[in-house]
Amino acid sequence: MSAIPDPYVSPAVPVPRSLPPSGGIGLKSVHYTHVLDDPAAAKRPSWVEVHPQNYFGDGGPAHRWLTAIAGVYPLSFHSVGLSLGSADGLNEYDLEKIAALCDRYQPAMVSDHLSWSGNAHDRYPDLLPLPYTREALDHLAGEIGKVQDRLQRTILIENPSRYLSYRDDEMSETDFIHAMCKKSGCGLLFDINNVEVSATNVGLDMEAYIDAIDPAIVGEIHLAGHARENHDSGPLLIDNHGSIVSEVTWALYRRFIERAGAKPTLIEWDSDIPEYGVLMAEVAKADTILNSPSLEEPRHVLAR
Repeated sequence: MSAIPDPYVSPAVPVPRSLPPSGGIGLKSVHYTHVLDDPAAAKRPSWVEVHPQNYFGDGGPAHRWLTAIAGVYPLSFHSVGLSLGSADGLNEYDLEKIAALCDRYQPAMVSDHLSWSGNAHDRYPDLLPLPYTREALDHLAGEIGKVQDRLQRTILIENPSRYLSYRDDEMSETDFIHAMCKKSGCGLLFDINNVEVSATNVGLDMEAYIDAIDPAIVGEIHLAGHARENHDSGPLLIDNHGSIVSEVTWALYRRFIERAGAKPTLIEWDSDIPEYGVLMAEVAKADTILNSPSLEEPRHVLAR
């Protein structure tokens, strides 16, 4: 890795910018130099996303790199630790740290997950599913409201990758998502890979799921790879973000974009991090779809 950019300019960062409707990458430290030094603009993403939990320290090399990168790219914060669905309430520590980072870097977007990750006694390194009940909806919307009030911005919530469903669900996942957005005022971070994972694992219709989502609530899209295990009971997909995007996910993505129009689209790769060129080849695939002349203008507007 090259030397850390110098001089280090602290909180004086660019004004907020919206995410462009083109391909971005989940930024990892091994690619810091590439996104800053690569002279070929075609090999650069349009925007980058980071997990804010990786920048909770007050200073050091990570912040020096991120400050330099935020001066070049629109920035998105994708939180993995607010635990919005926890019965005991969200993770206040993470919320305060994210608020400080938002003040410092002014990201174009902030997001978290439709999940819970702990209780009164423990925190888990997992994004666990919620039951799709009216009670869970009311609780989740209230916690999202707390985040939006604290950050003074609308956030996005990502649809989950599921390995089980609850017997007492009162509505479908897509109905729950639309109700969540309407009740809280948040938007959707639409992870297309999660649709393939959940549909395969719990028996959903992938195309019906894609067609049910109102494009008006979608502020960002994630694409990623997954692992596959074959069992006597059938395949199990593991959402490990450790490989190229599957052909099924690409087809679902194309189906959605043809109806919704271009949306900011992230290539998410969190394990077995590839060479920069491999990552950017996936971005190029997304941009090819986003730039298709056959795209329709968005047609559906969600009443709020």
